[in-house]
Order: sequence, then C-alpha cells, then structure tokens
Amino acid sequence: MGHHVIKMPDIGEGIAEVEVIAWKVEVGGQVAEDQVVAEVMTDKAMVEIPSPVAGTVVSLGGKPGEMMAVGSELIRLEVEGAGNLKAGAAEPAPAAAKPAEAKTETPKVEAPKPAPAPEPKPAAAPAKSAAPAPAAKSDTRGAVTNSVLAAGEQPLASPAVRRRAWDLGIELRYVPATGPGGRILHADLDAYAEAGGKAQPVGGGAGGSGYARRTGEEQVPIMGLRRKIAQKMQQSWSNIPHITYVEEIDVTEVEALRAKLNDRWGKTRGKLTLLPLLARAVVLAARDFPQMNARFDDEANIVTRYEGVQLGIATQSAVGLSVPVIAHAESLDLWQTAAEIGRLAAAVREGKATRDELSGSTITISSLGPVGGVVSTPIINHPEVAIVGVNRIIERPMFREGQVVARKLMNLSSSFDHRIVDGMDAAEFVQAIRQRLETPALLFVE
Repeated sequence: MGHHVIKMPDIGEGIAEVEVIAWKVEVGGQVAEDQVVAEVMTDKAMVEIPSPVAGTVVSLGGKPGEMMAVGSELIRLEVEGAGNLKAGAAEPAPAAAKPAEAKTETPKVEAPKPAPAPEPKPAAAPAKSAAPAPAAKSDTRGAVTNSVLAAGEQPLASPAVRRRAWDLGIELRYVPATGPGGRILHADLDAYAEAGGKAQPVGGGAGGSGYARRTGEEQVPIMGLRRKIAQKMQQSWSNIPHITYVEEIDVTEVEALRAKLNDRWGKTRGKLTLLPLLARAVVLAARDFPQMNARFDDEANIVTRYEGVQLGIATQSAVGLSVPVIAHAESLDLWQTAAEIGRLAAAVREGKATRDELSGSTITISSLGPVGGVVSTPIINHPEVAIVGVNRIIERPMFREGQVVARKLMNLSSSFDHRIVDGMDAAEFVQAIRQRLETPALLFVE
C-alpha cells in the first residue's frame, strides 16, 4: 500500500490561492481514476479537480470556504502498491518501515465507512416527535447535533434548496442529507417535511392569528462566487468615484424594427431581443467616445483605450452575478451578437464558462430585463470606466406634434468613473446611444 497526495494545482495566470467550494468525496470513501474530488473557485471561475489515480480517501486538506495555497496538500489517498503511483505525485506510505503503523491506520480510514450507510435510514427519526424545533430553541448558537450534522457544522445545500427550505419553514441544520458530500437535496426536504419536521403548524401563531410563527435562523457563509462578487463590488465602490447619469429613451421605433426583423428572419436566424440592438448602439457610440471603452490602472495611473470592444454582459445565475465577455463585439452583426449573448449566458448558468470568457471586458452592459425598475445605479466593473444599465420598458402617453400618443419608453442608468470621465462626456455618450436607438437606421451606418 502507498499514499498518493493530490496537491492544489497551479491553475495559471499567477493565481496563488483558491477557495475550496465543495468536496465530492469523503474520508474513507473510494475514488476512481479521473473522478472529480473537489470543486475550487479562482478569482473568476469554478474549477473541478480530478484524481489521477484510484484509491481510498485518507484525509482532506480543508473545509468548504477555506482558502488553500497552490501546491498545498488537497487530498491524500491510500492506493494499492507503490507501482501504481505516478512519478512525482506519490509519497510512499510508511508501511514497509513501520508495519504496525500501517495496521493502525486502516481503522482510521475505514471507520467512517459504515457511518454513511445507516445515516440516510434514520432520516425518519424526527417523525417520532416534533423534537427538532424545541432543540433549536434550547441552543440559540446552533450547536445542535442530529444524525447528519456534527455540532457547529453548516449545512450544504444549493440556493434553490435553501429558498425552498425557507418557504417551508425548515431549518436546514436539522435535515438529514443524502446528497454527495453531505449536500441536502430537495428529496431530503420532502422526507423531513413528511416526517413532521416543518416549523410550527398553521394556527400556532401568537393570538391565534392562523399564521405560523417562524423562529429559525440560518447562518449562510459567504464563499465561492458570492465571496468574489462581494470583493469585486467592495473594490469597485471603494476605489471608484461613481457618477450616474439617467436618460429616458423612446424605444418605440427600435422595438417595431425588432418585431419586423423577427417576423422576417426569426425562424432562420433566431429571435432578437432588445439587447443585441443596444449592444450595437454602445459599440458605435464608443467609436465617438473612445474614453468610455477603456480600463484604468489606478496604481500605475494609466488609462488604456481600446479600438476593439470586449463587451461585458452582466449575467445572473443561481450562484450569483458574472460578466461573460463578447469578444470583439464591433465585428458581429445583430444575430451573431444575439447568439453569443445566448451562448455565454447558458455557459454561466450551467457553470461552464471558462476563465477567458469571464475576463478582459472593456465596457459592460447590465440589464435586469422586465424587472429592471425605473432607475438603477449600476456599479462599474473594475477596472473599466463605464457601465450602461438598462431599465424596463414602459408604455406611457407622450405629446408628439401636439397629439397624445402611446410610446414605449425605457431609461438608461449609466455609471462612469469620474476620475476619467467628465460629466459632460458621460451625458454626450448616453445621448449618442439614445440617438441610435430612437433612429434605428443609424445602427446600420458605420
């Protein structure tokens, strides 16, 4: 027998440390060759770490949410025979020199094995009584132990499961988990609820109101993409003096054009949303205002302006906000832009966007679609100097040539780095976008 140590790999681009997001294996479990053993987060993307060998997990290098340096021990495996180990990746086990130690190690590795098997079966244990709820009240610090979580451990669950648990009034720390790595699944919520583990029943509220009283608390660690978002937002807001300029755009004509284009080519080229047309307007306006399509190195005090537009599109996913990049958006037509927006959005939502696809933007568009509100104050995607925020379209009456007519109106809420962009330049840039959207023929004039 021997030990194989998988070290935190060098993912490239000068990354010195990464964050452990989730373990896909547990101590005592079997690992197949090329099986994913961990998910880690760089400053841009999620990365899966596979095992180059098969073996049994002896130890894990850290807990989810911890930062690990490149080259540190990620996971240690016990493998069959030193001959199976790949060069430079293995540490021979001390079995040959100290056989007694090898024997005493075996129970340590295999002892947890029986634990996972019986744990899912007692999932119905809470059904005996409504004990979980009183237990939570007796220990406000969360040091409650059930058949799955040890004292003080945080439950692992996806955002969707957490939202559903909140809606059901279920405290996740009491729910026995059957998912990989101790993750709580939707089926676990169902089983727990059926076993009587929900919060106080309807009618238990104070004063007989008929509403359930909720007393649960949940501590959610900020980790993974959410931690990166928090760090990025803090950096942008702390370092960049923002100026936000809001302008109303009449999008009646461009929406009519979009409808005609979809009727004519929607089945063969794909349906267009407003976003590709807005992207085209931003690209053309950036030619007139090159200081907007730029990045500012505030340490070196150098602004770099770009001829090509690497257009960031802020995209929401289940785990948070990312900014995939349309490379050289100036070279794409409307349908190519629409296809690239769709492809990148799908990659982000499926967690498959690459580091290159999430890096290098020179100006960003942020849109919340139909829930975009009337006005917003978008935060600049550092180190860029401008971001164009899109609000929802509202049909309202307007005076045109002395007549009251219905028009489709939309606000653009755009923010700029006031160290680099003057207020007049910001206003004129937005007016250049407005002109092209209100007279959409200009979108096709170079």
